Amino acid sequence: MSRLSPSGYADTFARDHLPPASQWPVLEFTTPLLQYPQRLNAGAELIDAVATRAPDRPALRTPDGTVWTYGELLARANQVAHVLVDDLGLVSGNRVLLRSPNNPWTVAAWLGVLKAGGIVVTTMAALRATELTPIVERTRPTVALVDHRVAEDVRAVRDAVAPALAVVTYGSDDPADLDDLVRRCAGKPTAFAAVDTAADDVALFAPTSGTTGVPKITTHFHRDVLSIDNTFGRAVLDLGPDDLVACSAPLAFTFGLGMLVVFPLRAGACALLTEAASPTDLADLVAEHGVTVLATAPTAYKKILRSERAGRLAGLRVAVTAGEHMPAATREELRAATGLDVVDGIGGTEMLHIFISAAGEDIRPGTVGRPVPGFRAAILDLDGNELGPGVEGRLAVIGPVGCRYLDDPRQADYVVNGWNVTGDTFVRDEDGYFSYRARTDNMIVSSGYNIGGPEVEIALESHPDVVETAVVGRPDPDRGAIVCAFVVLRDGVSGDAAKAVELQDHVKSRLAPFKYPRDVRFVASLPRNASGKLQHFKLREIVGSET
Repeated sequence: MSRLSPSGYADTFARDHLPPASQWPVLEFTTPLLQYPQRLNAGAELIDAVATRAPDRPALRTPDGTVWTYGELLARANQVAHVLVDDLGLVSGNRVLLRSPNNPWTVAAWLGVLKAGGIVVTTMAALRATELTPIVERTRPTVALVDHRVAEDVRAVRDAVAPALAVVTYGSDDPADLDDLVRRCAGKPTAFAAVDTAADDVALFAPTSGTTGVPKITTHFHRDVLSIDNTFGRAVLDLGPDDLVACSAPLAFTFGLGMLVVFPLRAGACALLTEAASPTDLADLVAEHGVTVLATAPTAYKKILRSERAGRLAGLRVAVTAGEHMPAATREELRAATGLDVVDGIGGTEMLHIFISAAGEDIRPGTVGRPVPGFRAAILDLDGNELGPGVEGRLAVIGPVGCRYLDDPRQADYVVNGWNVTGDTFVRDEDGYFSYRARTDNMIVSSGYNIGGPEVEIALESHPDVVETAVVGRPDPDRGAIVCAFVVLRDGVSGDAAKAVELQDHVKSRLAPFKYPRDVRFVASLPRNASGKLQHFKLREIVGSET
């Protein structure tokens, strides 16, 4: 790895398992904000400066009224670092698994791991033991810091495959539990000198939440954590000290990590942490607490609209969405109800956060946006050649961050000729705006026609009785595949044959007739992973098993 600077880690596991240099994407640092010193600790960069300058400024809030100032967050992060090093024997470069709902101690633990020279392995609290096992086996953590309410699965994984893993819980009300992280921290100093890490030392292992059902472990450097703020954070969000940010995504999902930790802390703003909130609850929290920036999925905005709570979002300065395609109808309905132009964006765990977006006057209806400063993007054909405006193809991106899977042969699939190829079908217009068409693996070929599943989903979701839907291709001996729609109806509406025909006719009235769903299936809910992302692959497995 000749391109890497001298590491600050004693444990060389992370660098030993990076992909070979020949499989790396091109990395570019094209703006003044993306110029970094050789030595850099992201944990210290995120909390120390603001905490020193404004220790009494609120950093974290919770719906129950808890408030942590920047000074308190710094003290607790430093105490976590002491526990890791002094009590648990953490060696720089060791991995620390975190598993918890969104709460202040999780943020303190995340920062403390980085300051102590550890590598954070982020995991969703909703994952079960069978899902955690391959993550633990791949990343080999030495310590797990776990909310006491979700510790059972971690202990089961430890007992099965990682007997040396030290599992430390936190948040217990039992005063006899002296090993609780919070009680351990109470006796530790509130100052800690951050480990002298290299800017290109690995700070984060983030398992993908993608649609293939098999997690890949993405690696991100200390400088990468700052780069997502120095691109999307600064150029699009532009947070200030008076902002209060809410986000429905868990901290283990990189969308949530950016929105609730990286961007607010870098700006001296405050995050409202919610452990569990439905879309309607989220709307109420926005109004109750004076949230100024909200980030959630398109489905959540639609449910807020359907519940007639859009007025609760009136105090927002910015509404952000990512993770799924934002239907134009939902965007327009939200604008009519609130006056907000939603900031759409596309990102990915491999790229850590959003790399194409637009805000304010740069928003162009029907498009996601343009590459944010620091990134460039192109549309590639199947051979890796760049395509011109108006031609659909594979979205490819280059910037200051990029895909580096941990020991995974799929690295060669994601990085093509130096480009990060995201698995999305897009088209670019003459002005450089990018528009989503479909996931590359969700294109349905029926009787020679290419049909984008999301296009059919948008048409179905414009029907007033449809809450949400997912469209996949069902194998068919005559047509190769037919369009199959799984549909969730609003309460009180019957999903019968007559309703199926009604929805088919509804689609035919909006799209070319060959795109209508020949198979309509009514379901109570759609499968989603722990980060809330729709799992089309599970629906494809259902229809595939029927042939």
